[in-house]
Amino acid sequence: MALRKPLVIVAGLVEQIQAGDTLDATVAEIETLTQTSGEAGGIVIGTPVYSSAADTVKKAKSDASGTIEVVGFAKSTFVTTGSGSVQTSGTLSLTTAQWDAVATGDTQSGGLTAGAVYYLDDAVVGEITVTAPTSAGKYVLRLGKGISTTELLIDIGEPILL
Repeated sequence: MALRKPLVIVAGLVEQIQAGDTLDATVAEIETLTQTSGEAGGIVIGTPVYSSAADTVKKAKSDASGTIEVVGFAKSTFVTTGSGSVQTSGTLSLTTAQWDAVATGDTQSGGLTAGAVYYLDDAVVGEITVTAPTSAGKYVLRLGKGISTTELLIDIGEPILL
């Protein structure tokens, strides 16, 4: 395997890192957006949401083209039509009870299943499931993968119409 040196910017110029130098930077692989809830009843933490208007999100569901384009997960609870955070990438960490609240259609409780792929639910608005939709006219949308009972690696795919 070849030894590769990273590129760095020094005094505005790009160059290879020099012998004895080290990299010291925080890497943030989590992106969040501040949005407003378009739901009269609010949005609970962990809910998959889609952009319904400028800076506004609603609970997503995989039974219609208008509600399938998930932008991320509610990282905070949105009260009524208040604002909150939506996480669009990285690992979303919630309690097992918080995950159970957005996966009520699954028979398992106690949070997520490590290694399981999660999809947008086609039966219950704003929920996730380990069972991909199979009915004609519904959409299959991969949302991510459970890496523990409390962590979901967000990996939102492209919707597939059945």
